[in-house]
Amino acid sequence: MGLRRVGINVAISRYARLYNPGNIIIGNNVRIDDFCLLSSGTEPFIIDNFIHIAAGVYVWGNAGFHIKSFSNISAGTKIYTQSDSYCGNYLMGPTVPMTVRKVKGVPLTIEKHVILGAGVIVLPGVKLGEGVAIGSNSLVIKDCEPWGIYAGSPAKRIKEREKGVINLAQKLA
Repeated sequence: MGLRRVGINVAISRYARLYNPGNIIIGNNVRIDDFCLLSSGTEPFIIDNFIHIAAGVYVWGNAGFHIKSFSNISAGTKIYTQSDSYCGNYLMGPTVPMTVRKVKGVPLTIEKHVILGAGVIVLPGVKLGEGVAIGSNSLVIKDCEPWGIYAGSPAKRIKEREKGVINLAQKLA
């Protein structure tokens, strides 16, 4: 597939699409399901260990993307590391020269033990702290502090998340 590096026990559906695979690094024990689109740019695009990316997930990682170990992205989630300006003073889209566009691009990191529910949308520049859980169909426009459960549009912290997964992960190490 032309990946920069790939670990062991990796399953990538033949129906998944990887753009610029030479910049994608995949660790061990990773599963990428049908109809995923992982679009890497020139910045690092890293998928660590024990990661599941469910069907229909789109990650536009042109500005850089890193999902750390033991995290999961549920079906239909969309993650953006860059976006055109919508203010009305610039043209938009990849067919327009950059001289008349304004693009905001910020690397996006998903820390360890994060779970994104089905249909979540994560916008550029957001930081998802360790152990964060995002409820289905939530819109994440601001940073999420560690070990919180967030939901809504826009996503808001609704309660604390238990940390039992840390001990379970240590048993696998």
